[in-house]
Amino acid sequence: MNEGFEMIMGKDIDSYFDIYTHAPGPSGSLPLTPDMLRNSPSGDLFGLTQNVGMGWDPKKLLGKQILILGTQGGIRDEDGRPIALGYHTGHWEVGIMMKAAAEEITDLGGVPFAGFVSDPCDGRSQGTTGMFDSLPFRNDAAMVLRRLIRSLPQRSAVLGVGTCDKGLPSMMLALAGMGKLPGVIVPGGVTLPPTQGEDAGKIQTIGARYTNGELSLEEAADLGCRACATPGGGCQFLGTAGTAQVIAEALGMTVPHAALAPSGQPVWEEMARQSARAALKMAESGLTTGQIITDHAIRNAMAVHAAFGGSTNLLLHIPAIAHAAGLTLPTVADWAEVNRSVPRLVSVLPNGPEHHPTVRAFLAGGVPEVMLHMRKLGVLDEKSLTVTGNTIGETLDWWESSERRHRMRRHLLENEGIDPDRVIFSPERAKQAGLTSTVTFPTGNICPEGSVIKSTAIDPSMVDSDGVYRHVGRAKVFTTERAAIHAIKNKGIVAGDIMVLIGRGPSGTGMEETYQLTSALKHLPFGKEVSLLTDARFSGVSTGACIGHIGPEALAGGPVGQLRNGDWIDIRIDLRQLEGHVEMVGSGEVPEDSEVGTNVLASRKPHPDLAKDPDLPDDTRLWAALQAASGGTWRGCVYDVDRIVKLLEAGMNTAEGQKIMNS
Repeated sequence: MNEGFEMIMGKDIDSYFDIYTHAPGPSGSLPLTPDMLRNSPSGDLFGLTQNVGMGWDPKKLLGKQILILGTQGGIRDEDGRPIALGYHTGHWEVGIMMKAAAEEITDLGGVPFAGFVSDPCDGRSQGTTGMFDSLPFRNDAAMVLRRLIRSLPQRSAVLGVGTCDKGLPSMMLALAGMGKLPGVIVPGGVTLPPTQGEDAGKIQTIGARYTNGELSLEEAADLGCRACATPGGGCQFLGTAGTAQVIAEALGMTVPHAALAPSGQPVWEEMARQSARAALKMAESGLTTGQIITDHAIRNAMAVHAAFGGSTNLLLHIPAIAHAAGLTLPTVADWAEVNRSVPRLVSVLPNGPEHHPTVRAFLAGGVPEVMLHMRKLGVLDEKSLTVTGNTIGETLDWWESSERRHRMRRHLLENEGIDPDRVIFSPERAKQAGLTSTVTFPTGNICPEGSVIKSTAIDPSMVDSDGVYRHVGRAKVFTTERAAIHAIKNKGIVAGDIMVLIGRGPSGTGMEETYQLTSALKHLPFGKEVSLLTDARFSGVSTGACIGHIGPEALAGGPVGQLRNGDWIDIRIDLRQLEGHVEMVGSGEVPEDSEVGTNVLASRKPHPDLAKDPDLPDDTRLWAALQAASGGTWRGCVYDVDRIVKLLEAGMNTAEGQKIMNS
């Protein structure tokens, strides 16, 4: 045999051959009754055998079975040393929470079970084909999680432990779809920023900044090493991970003051035990997830999203949660109305104006503190229930005078030197400080079905005195993200340009997230003078004049797919009225008007380079087709089974359908 084979197989040692073929089995006996033997399914009885086979005490088999589902990734030694890495810090420590919850369940007489569905990292897959699986993963993971729940027939309640961009939304979808069962979300918390250095959002721009002479090689290497200052938790900014935690709490799916806790610290671990107690109480009282996630709870979540200035990715996830729960899906008009009525109150990364890490938002009071201000504005449904069995209103009554609130806020002031009221503002102080509302939904001849921009993240210096962002410029059109980032890095994009990235929606790439573009523009000197239009989506940490979710997408015949280099585009975003338009206004020497642009677009064929990405996986192609049949992006990229089945049946009954079936 060759050396390679011998290296793989190694040398045999004597202990390999000390093999035994039977064992005495666990001691004791199952707590069976005649009724159980006569009437219980064989699966229930065999489950007891399996439980003692894994080492559970036979005398403690009949407590309530509580399923703990987690997104844990990687393998940690007992001392935290990595044995095998996870995909990201967000799921690296959640096993600690799961262990704490399991121990609490056991101490209270329950029987904990645990299962795992790990999740990818959007930061790790930026600019790679890994991003093509990111958004589709959410639906697939939710289905697997629901299958795991149903596969434990005697479960009395479910704890869902998750942190990051896809793991936590999929966990919320899974629990929302099990409305007759008690369910509690346990947010996995946040990582800390370095004492000296850059946050995990800015650090993702070291390549673009180095290429443009903004960083040396040594600086990039040093800063990159320290950005994730602690090993667990979601990123330090209010991106999709942090916003998803906030939304879980706003929906009533968590215990109070759960979102954005510092991963690995005692208050974070205690939250797991609190959640375990809440799940057991729900199981005993009969409170179900369906009683918590209601149309009013969805509205609360939308309002809290606006108050925090959350990620635009939640415009995909909140409708999906509503769909999973069988509720009314919010429309673009609903989102616009909420954002007009709810001011932004939170000043954190990436929106500012003061760029606090999210752990400071937790110390300043987190979701309950923001809700206290919202309560005074009358924009909350206080009768909505939470997993504690109390209403939002009762929870806020407790929070307002709680020791926890006052000690957390005092700690931030005395130990960090940060005024908590400069992290979470009152509405009056927020207005004085210039905090603008969160999102706007522009329309126009380029995006007749709509689009979205996190308007609060537009650089204030680019906004006119009347609160309007105006940009008229020529388009530079790209059909791949690789070509677009190459242009940014190599001076192919200059101040005044309007970048257009097409064919990157659901049908082209699985609706990839284009943070490497938006982050580069944010942290390059000329970037604030560049606008970006795309049928893809953005990271929750994206800032600037970046307009995404353009519908229809280019590959579905959207006018954005007819744009060419040199076309004039007129962008106007009113940050006060939350109105906007994106119009193609001609292709000649000077800009004309939207009517001219509409006629030009209608006369053109799609861009000659427009095509789905050649590396698009079949799995994602299937996801794209199913979500399109279910209503597409503005319905949350869901699987609407009834709608899909009707379309399939209609298609199969046509002559063309019969031809395909018989081929």
